[in-house]
Amino acid sequence: MHKEIKRILVLAAAVIFIVLGILGLALPFLQGILFLVIGLILLSIASSKARKWIESHTIRYPKLHAFVEKTEKWMTGIIGTVDQDENSDLDARK
Repeated sequence: MHKEIKRILVLAAAVIFIVLGILGLALPFLQGILFLVIGLILLSIASSKARKWIESHTIRYPKLHAFVEKTEKWMTGIIGTVDQDENSDLDARK
């Protein structure tokens, strides 16, 4: 699958999970925290800015940081890489 299409799909899934998580915080039958965590991890896979933000906020808590990294690695194994750095784009074109 084309990386840009995959990235858009992962971003859309992340937004859906984050919205469900926010709704789940108010509604008793949805697990809001679970949906927020899944949405944020999907967002970190698709966006390097989100990954840096999550890393900077979880680095203070080593167990949480290790969990986030392990889960991100597991999801990346299933989905594949979707975030492209500018340097990898330049190297791929050469």
